[in-house]
Amino acid sequence: MSTPSKAPSEAKTSGSQTGHLQFSEWSSVEELFRKQKAYFDKDATKSYEWRVDQLNRLVRMLRENYQRFADASRKDFKTASQENAFEVSASIATAEFAKSQLKEWMKPVEAPLPKFLAASGHKGMVYREPYGVTLVICPFNGPLLLSLRPAVAALSAGNPCILKLSEALLATDELLLELIPKYFEPESLSAVMGGRETVTNLLKLPFDFIILTGSVGVGKVVMRAAAEHLTPVLLELGGQNPAIVDETANIPDAAKKIVWGAMAWGGQWCTSPGYAVVHESIAEQFVAECKKAVVTLYGTDPKSNPDYSRVISPAAVQRLASLIDPKDVIYGGKSDPQARYLDPTILYPISWKDKIMEDEIFGPLLPILTYSDLGALLAKIKSLPKPLAGYVFSQNQKTIDRVLQSLSFGGGAVNQTNVFLFIESMPYGGVGTSGIGNYYGKYGYDSLTHAKSMLISPPDVAIDHLFPPYTKEKVEALNQWFDY
Repeated sequence: MSTPSKAPSEAKTSGSQTGHLQFSEWSSVEELFRKQKAYFDKDATKSYEWRVDQLNRLVRMLRENYQRFADASRKDFKTASQENAFEVSASIATAEFAKSQLKEWMKPVEAPLPKFLAASGHKGMVYREPYGVTLVICPFNGPLLLSLRPAVAALSAGNPCILKLSEALLATDELLLELIPKYFEPESLSAVMGGRETVTNLLKLPFDFIILTGSVGVGKVVMRAAAEHLTPVLLELGGQNPAIVDETANIPDAAKKIVWGAMAWGGQWCTSPGYAVVHESIAEQFVAECKKAVVTLYGTDPKSNPDYSRVISPAAVQRLASLIDPKDVIYGGKSDPQARYLDPTILYPISWKDKIMEDEIFGPLLPILTYSDLGALLAKIKSLPKPLAGYVFSQNQKTIDRVLQSLSFGGGAVNQTNVFLFIESMPYGGVGTSGIGNYYGKYGYDSLTHAKSMLISPPDVAIDHLFPPYTKEKVEALNQWFDY
């Protein structure tokens, strides 16, 4: 393997800062954008070789600094060893999967044509071309995955990429700002730091594509700004994700999976179950199994358990603690903002009117509600903003089919939580207020490329009925266009 590229530093830093990391100078960010634009205009990024080279550089950067990246993720908030290691290994696997499929993805696809066109030697081809310079606005909750996975989609599709890093991830940001310039040319992939002002200024630039993983509020800001340049966007947002448990469910299994889904990553997954809604006939048993599951997974002292991750900041802990009504706590409930710690907490009984049900929780809290009539439950969920994820636990196929047919959400699972988003061969994305567009694997490649349709005609074949004078026979010949 070749040594990392000795590219110049991407964006100089000075002035405002967060923690010990300085924000990027705006003048250097603008220059970086212009440099990537000029580079893309030279068609340098469109070859298979360029794309594979970028993916190889990304894999080398991660493999050669594996432990450093895992340690950085742990320092930021992912104290659980499986979680901080997964950030690195899954990012590597994403790039490797794209490499293994890229030649096939890049092949033009022949489209079926009306019979008379095909018979006269015409061909219909669909080519996929990169949009151009892509801005990725990164969240905190996937320190590497939710920054580098979109970057893989952009680079494999032939788009230069600027990562706007989350200022909440001091350790991971510091490492990315150090290593990206060593492994990549700035014209191909760069990273910048900054707060709200930096994002505002970035959004004024005429990017060719924007990817955001973030909140609904920020998604609206990005869409408004993108509209000024008619820039296409891919928005991965969130929502209050339901986990429905019916009376036929395997209750211990459902409880353990839902508790894990709600508490892993400190509850800071976009796809975490936001609440469990359980058939009233099994509610007490389900609650008891949830309490058992917390102890099974995290012990009686989660604060000292290295397998239980922290919350991103003291302020986030305080916000989450403010959602807890002490009378509803049946397990956990304690917090330590300075340690960025919040107990894995189960709340029961909860009603739809409770404060905790007003918005996405994004922390290790599991409200439990009950229902008696599935139709009424589905109607209630449908009255709420469409969530990013949905889960149903049942052994009744009619119930499963009814839930999947009735509810609209980004993606989810039956008798499982969260892990559908690990699978590269399935699209990941929201609907309505939970997002626009999707990515992962081929779906990400397609989202980050424009489908350019080309009709290829023999040089000596004319379609005579298109040309005047228009006789009755020529008008009737138009019907051939609808015969495939």
